[in-house]
Amino acid sequence: MAVLDTVQAFLLAFSALFSIVNPIGTAFIFSQVTAERSHQERAALAGRIGLYAALVMLGALWGGTYIMNFFGVSLAALRIAGGLVVAAWAWELLSAPEARDERKQRQAGEAVGSADVAFFPLTMPLTTGPGTISVAIALGANRPRGGEFLAFFVGSSAAAVAIAVIVWLAYRWADGITDLLGETRVQIVTRLAAFLLLCVGVQIMLSGILGALATAGIGTP
Repeated sequence: MAVLDTVQAFLLAFSALFSIVNPIGTAFIFSQVTAERSHQERAALAGRIGLYAALVMLGALWGGTYIMNFFGVSLAALRIAGGLVVAAWAWELLSAPEARDERKQRQAGEAVGSADVAFFPLTMPLTTGPGTISVAIALGANRPRGGEFLAFFVGSSAAAVAIAVIVWLAYRWADGITDLLGETRVQIVTRLAAFLLLCVGVQIMLSGILGALATAGIGTP
């Protein structure tokens, strides 16, 4: 049962983070804004971005909830708000992914000529921006209590690391991915992932609503 719980936690976190990070689509932007750099420089940047992205996601996943609780935000409220934010981001991706990509490209292009751009702007906000942080916090708020927590911790952490590895690989071979898939296929994948993220956001929000009702004693025998 612990293995099944770990796999379920991994799949939930992986699908949500993959949808919002969208490493395949963002690799197009990375390829464009670093076009003037050599392959060796871009490969080195990809490795550092992957590391920074893992740290950002893991930090938001396991630290964001405690920070919000410090300010008096209940777990149920955090789940509801987090689910709403995730659903809103998913709807934006589903309806107009091109506008989001254009905004990311504009933000990244403003500072990409400087010497050290691995963290800003290529990790934040290009790769793991406010949307990714919101999704990670919402996932962390959805953590179970008791014996299932360890399985959730391992599965979710593994998912964040897996996304970071995919980011590294996608950025390292961004030109090859661009030639292989093309912009149209990437937009199709983006919209499918956005719909999955919308479902995840609704599920997190429902968990918060049910938790709030249980705390208030509504619906209990």
